[in-house]
Amino acid sequence: MEASDLLKKVRQIEIKTKGLSKHIFSGDYQSAFKGRGMSFSEVREYQYGDDVRNIDWNVTARTGDPHVKIHEEERELTLMLLIDSSNSALFGTQNKFKNEIIAEISAILSFSAINNNDKVGAILFSNGIDKYIAPKKGKKHILHIVRELVNDVKREQGTDLNKALKYLNNLQKRKAIVFILSDFLCDDFSDDLKLAAKRHDIIGIRVFDQRETELPKVGLLQVVDSETNVKKLIDTSSSRVRKQYATWQKDKVDQLKNSFISCNSDLIHIRTEDDYVKSLIKFFKRRIG
Repeated sequence: MEASDLLKKVRQIEIKTKGLSKHIFSGDYQSAFKGRGMSFSEVREYQYGDDVRNIDWNVTARTGDPHVKIHEEERELTLMLLIDSSNSALFGTQNKFKNEIIAEISAILSFSAINNNDKVGAILFSNGIDKYIAPKKGKKHILHIVRELVNDVKREQGTDLNKALKYLNNLQKRKAIVFILSDFLCDDFSDDLKLAAKRHDIIGIRVFDQRETELPKVGLLQVVDSETNVKKLIDTSSSRVRKQYATWQKDKVDQLKNSFISCNSDLIHIRTEDDYVKSLIKFFKRRIG
């Protein structure tokens, strides 16, 4: 992609997603994700109604007057985005490809995070780790992440979410909010997901196209697996073939759902033709409620 086209695309995403994050998601984001706990703020004189368990006995003994410790919620968090940058994301039969929707959702989440003074980092992965962007604050940093997402670079074949989760576990020692944005067309990753979920708040966002869940009845159809480049000729006029394909896809999705349920993590499903804003609002409202 030419530099001018890249800047134009980044600007378009910024305009669209920055407003959404500010006016729709910022409050919900803050309510949905809690801080790391309570941190010490100050010591002041005891007032009627204060919990006696908070009395600071050292200060009380030194001054001769009762004092209490005041704590406040440690609000600052780290948002980590695990973003699928494999070839399978370059697909979509509606208005946008999956990778475009992933980029926009990533931008919304990132702007929501920095509006709440949180850090944002990203791990772009395919068959390996394509790019690591360390967590930082600020608009300039978010636009750097967006540029990486929309830039046309050579993508590796295959998707290995296990490597991305291992990389996260080794790198991010403190608890983080982790969004995994992918079509999840990959091998089983449930073991590494469970390990990550013990430390982090994991949310999966599955972006998929309707044509990946069911075959159209259009006769002989040549399809190419974007992950392996393997070509196959499929007779879509056969109801048996269409049913087998739909059943296989349903089983894969059920397995994916169970992987997230088993580690008490959320999973959002967004089709390329969906209004992803409504899906995100629904998710935040459910977390708050």
